[in-house]
Amino acid sequence: MVTQSKTPAEPSTTMPTATAVKGVVAKTLAHHYQAVAGFLFGFFLVLLLYSFLSGHLGSGDAIVRAVTQQSTPAVHTDQKGRTTSPTSPMSLSSNTTQVHGVGNNLERDNGQKNDASKKIGEDTEHNVHGTDKNNQGQGCSKFDNLEGKYTEQSSQPPVNDASDKMEEELIQQDIDQAGTRNETNVKHGAPRKPICDLSDPRYDVCEISGDARTMGSNRTILYVPPVGERGADSHDWSIRDQSRKYLEYINKVTVRSLNASASQAAPGCTSRHAVPAVVFAMNGLTSNPWHDFSDVLIPLFLSTRAFEGEVQFLVSDLKPWFVDKYRLILTNLSRYDIVDFNQDAGVRCYPHVIVGLRSHRDLGIDPARAPRNYTLLDFRLYIREVYSLPPAGVDIPFKDKEATRATATGQRRPRAMLINRGRTRKFVNFQEIAAAVEAAGFEVLPIEPRRDFRIEEFSRIVDSCDVLMGAHGAGLTNFFFLRTNAVMLQVVPWGHMEHPSMVFYGGPAREMGLRDVEYSIAAEESTLYDKYGKDHPAITDPESIHKQGWQFGMKYYWIEQDIKLNVTRFAPTLQQVIQMLRE
Repeated sequence: MVTQSKTPAEPSTTMPTATAVKGVVAKTLAHHYQAVAGFLFGFFLVLLLYSFLSGHLGSGDAIVRAVTQQSTPAVHTDQKGRTTSPTSPMSLSSNTTQVHGVGNNLERDNGQKNDASKKIGEDTEHNVHGTDKNNQGQGCSKFDNLEGKYTEQSSQPPVNDASDKMEEELIQQDIDQAGTRNETNVKHGAPRKPICDLSDPRYDVCEISGDARTMGSNRTILYVPPVGERGADSHDWSIRDQSRKYLEYINKVTVRSLNASASQAAPGCTSRHAVPAVVFAMNGLTSNPWHDFSDVLIPLFLSTRAFEGEVQFLVSDLKPWFVDKYRLILTNLSRYDIVDFNQDAGVRCYPHVIVGLRSHRDLGIDPARAPRNYTLLDFRLYIREVYSLPPAGVDIPFKDKEATRATATGQRRPRAMLINRGRTRKFVNFQEIAAAVEAAGFEVLPIEPRRDFRIEEFSRIVDSCDVLMGAHGAGLTNFFFLRTNAVMLQVVPWGHMEHPSMVFYGGPAREMGLRDVEYSIAAEESTLYDKYGKDHPAITDPESIHKQGWQFGMKYYWIEQDIKLNVTRFAPTLQQVIQMLRE
């Protein structure tokens, strides 16, 4: 048997076969890859075509769901690990979200609206008749509330990432396309309204646009959502319908958004109204003029002035004396009868209802948050107009040339209204002070305000004065009736009272175009000096009294203290005021 041996020079007889096999495999794989690539490319084209047709045929929501939902239809987990259901506010199958506090409208091209939640604390406005439009024109996109902001039902804080951005862009595209479609983009779920804003530290407020039904006998306001927005759950809020949300004297009103079944059984309207309504309370700390204005009248001005009288007041805990005293203001803000809400047995239906009163601060207005950028000066001029007082361009009486020529001497002395308080912080030497003011060169008008004063007459008396003078207290609230450049002279009691005096009266006076002068009494001018002695902490260390709690400062400096003014020490302040009036 002959055996042939292979040498390196001899080619192997198996090499051509192996090469051929590899070539066949390579070709086969290449064809396979081409086939797969072709299939994927075709599938991608089909998907693009489907997306294009869906966007134009009204299936944008289906595309969003196809991109974002997992295979399980009832529950899915998003890119952040949050588990939500398709009907929850987190689900992208609905562009409607409900937050227990604040809402913001996303406006479509065809005029339809969807709500998306904004962060708690924003004072979101969406009133009719131009009310509360101060947030407009600030460069905010109607979609900027979608970026990283979710309802407070979210269990985890939002994290901005690429996946969220994609979802937001898809939602934005869907909303942009809504104007070309006939179907609504609102799904069944939590209703849009009412939106109750409970975030402000001073007040709570609810607003209903749509089918609002008021039932005063049980202090309830119902919202009946449109059929397409009715969900399975009702929503209830209980708020104090005034500007001080934590004041226990104010009874609560219930605002309820009805679910689908309750909407069917909602009580029918006994009367229908074409104008909006505002539900608010007249009780609380009212009967004190400062609180009348700070807690009710200024907040009511903020909430209703922009309606130009086309609004009706439903007043809970109505106080007849308040209506009588401020009738001119109330009837100017509303052309319609005031309804005693607690005694109203019917079901009134309105297209828009506001429950509660907005308030920015004590006796103040923040123009940045006010409708039409109202200021406290606007309010003072409005009050003067209501009471038919001279307009803003008329100078103070002291500089009225016609009145000056009418005097016997040809020279007119500035008129000072000297107000004395009836109980606390009163001037114990009132007659001596009045004589000193007259000796300084003023015509003195001494006043001890009474509750039976008619504002219509009293406002004209205040308007005739160049100076309003009194101890820190509610009587100074009459500065709303002074003319521009008139002077408010505030006597500041003992006990580090400069700050509250400035906050409650001095600052507001300056905001209204008045001149503010403050005279801080010495310890010896306080009756506390004689009552407790010069070594008592109330005299030697007022700050130690305040540090024990507000009730201690209230006891000594607001309630127990009266004032015995040193007219000699006070004289330079009076000369300062006369000089200011002459400038």
